[in-house]
Amino acid sequence: MMSLSIKNAAANHKTLQRIKNKKHSEVNQMTSNSGSNTSKMAVPQAKEAMNRFKQEVASEIGVPLKEGYNGDLTSAQAGSIGGEMVKKMIMKQEQQMSGGQQ
Repeated sequence: MMSLSIKNAAANHKTLQRIKNKKHSEVNQMTSNSGSNTSKMAVPQAKEAMNRFKQEVASEIGVPLKEGYNGDLTSAQAGSIGGEMVKKMIMKQEQQMSGGQQ
C-alpha cells in the first residue's frame, strides 16, 4: 500500500512539473512578444514619438519610468501611465473634431 502512495505522489509531481513548465513557456512567449511594440502599433514609425509621450506623461503624474526594464513599477503605476495617455489622446481628438474649440 505504501509503494502505491509513493507511485501516485511521483506521478502527481511529474504532472505538476509539466504544467509548471508549460506555464513558464507561455509566460516567456507573452513577455517576449510584449517587448516589441512596433508589431502592435498601427503606425510603427510613431514608436519613438509614443515613447517620448509615455515618458512625458509618466513624469507629469510622478511615476518613475526609465528606459528599458520597468518591472519594479506597480500595476497601478503602469496602468496610470497608459490611462493618462489614452485620456490625453481622446482629448486631443475631441479638440480636432470640434475644430480646435474647447
